[in-house]
Amino acid sequence: MSQSPGHDRLSTHEVTNQPAPRGDLDLWAGDPALVDHAAAAGADAARLADFGALIGTAEMRALGRDANRHPPEAVLFDAGGRRLDEVRFHPAYHRLMAAGIGAGYAAIPWEGAAGGHATHAAMVYLMSQVEPGVCCPMTMTYAAIPALKADRALLAEWVPKLTARLYDPAARPLARKGGATMGMAMTEKQGGSDIRANSTRAEPEGDHYRLTGHKWFCSAPMSDGFLTLAQAAGGLTCFVVPRWLDGGRNTLHIQRLKDKLGNRANASAEIEYHGALAHRLGEEGEGVRTIIEMVHHTRLDTALAPAGLMRAALSEAHHWARHRSAFQKRLIDQPLMRAVLADLALDWEGTLALGLHVARAFDEQGAAARAFARLGVALAKFLGNKLCPGLVCEAMECLGGMGYVEDTPLPLLYREAPLNAIWEGSGNVICLDILRTLRREPLAGEVLSAELATVAGQDRRFDAALKAHMQTFPTLPEEGQARFYVESLATLLTASVLLRQAPGAVAGAYVATRLSEPRGRVAGAVTGIDTAAVLARLGGEAG
Repeated sequence: MSQSPGHDRLSTHEVTNQPAPRGDLDLWAGDPALVDHAAAAGADAARLADFGALIGTAEMRALGRDANRHPPEAVLFDAGGRRLDEVRFHPAYHRLMAAGIGAGYAAIPWEGAAGGHATHAAMVYLMSQVEPGVCCPMTMTYAAIPALKADRALLAEWVPKLTARLYDPAARPLARKGGATMGMAMTEKQGGSDIRANSTRAEPEGDHYRLTGHKWFCSAPMSDGFLTLAQAAGGLTCFVVPRWLDGGRNTLHIQRLKDKLGNRANASAEIEYHGALAHRLGEEGEGVRTIIEMVHHTRLDTALAPAGLMRAALSEAHHWARHRSAFQKRLIDQPLMRAVLADLALDWEGTLALGLHVARAFDEQGAAARAFARLGVALAKFLGNKLCPGLVCEAMECLGGMGYVEDTPLPLLYREAPLNAIWEGSGNVICLDILRTLRREPLAGEVLSAELATVAGQDRRFDAALKAHMQTFPTLPEEGQARFYVESLATLLTASVLLRQAPGAVAGAYVATRLSEPRGRVAGAVTGIDTAAVLARLGGEAG
């Protein structure tokens, strides 16, 4: 790929007032907010520095664009009419997968080093800025490992390949592969989020089972195995379905690929099991309890991915504003543009800070840490994903018409922005999960209260907002108020993390504009922000 600049003296005019191509970006060193919050979370800075420099290069970003321009294709039969049930990907997809797997995206948390989950979470944030689609199979591979602990034999068989740091896309049995990936297939047409309504059947056969039924969504259908749910004699049960068998292909039949709004580099399929061989994971009837361990960890990634999308969109808007002039002034020097960008930057840094703070709890031991991880990840997922689409839209508008053109990354980011709010529990499901957790696990509420209390007395506006929240919700709310309650609680928790970890001007601006002072409903409808201090967190020139 050529790095030579294009001709700017054309036959009819000279190209001026257009930002130059950005070239290689160091997504770690150029992101002071990430450096600070990753350190606070106990992440491995050296690994992240290497990955941020690698994944931000112009070459890698071009691969991300190619993987989206050339989506996967289903190849259901060979020329003779034999079933293949395969998905073919553009070479760019495979190179990105190799880069992520090779860097330890799925493996680091399980290798025993300190801060493994926080390091992984920061890698999700970094990878999401370049190509979000490949995150899906790598995230599920990472998240499958705690669920596999329900069966020692399956754990011993699968984990060495899932953590091998080797991407091997070959269609062959697990024993003959250097590395493997794991997918998930839970959702069915008639149930959606109500997975207990699943109708896929599981019949025992010797030391394994045979599954028959459909799955409305199968994520990453070329994975080497899938965690799936089916109805056995004892109730809804979790199974591992290998993609490839020693004797050939398992009877997992692809019906079609989903024609999705975004996440185009990644394949999502409708599948049917036609007596597919499966291994039980956990006891019969314990399917939800077993697979929830995978869901818990994938939710961490859905909390960090929107922060990455926000960062990528803001980075483009900030770069444009620093190198584009209108009415004899740089855009970045115009007060209204600075107000918009700074307001957006507060939502981005808040989402990043809360996500990595929760990731730290995944690394810590003990009942309190586990309780906070379960509650905190749901709060972070809900708030960050509700903020993400609006932020990307505003960043697009900062570029004007160019933001709506596929020559820039903004359309890709905009299509991706709603996804993580839907995946692993849409907004209402997450809110109900939060209320259920607080009712059933008193320790979760105690730990959350302690988190909020760590900054008591540090900012009178925060103290007043927390008091107002407690007065509005002296007890857990009724279902119809759940979103109001969760948004308020997640915003307070975000503010408490920023007060502990971010520069005073950033934390103060967040508290003032999100918890205290009156503001409008749109980005930039705020007063009193130290725009220079907030925009400095985006890296590069603050303007």
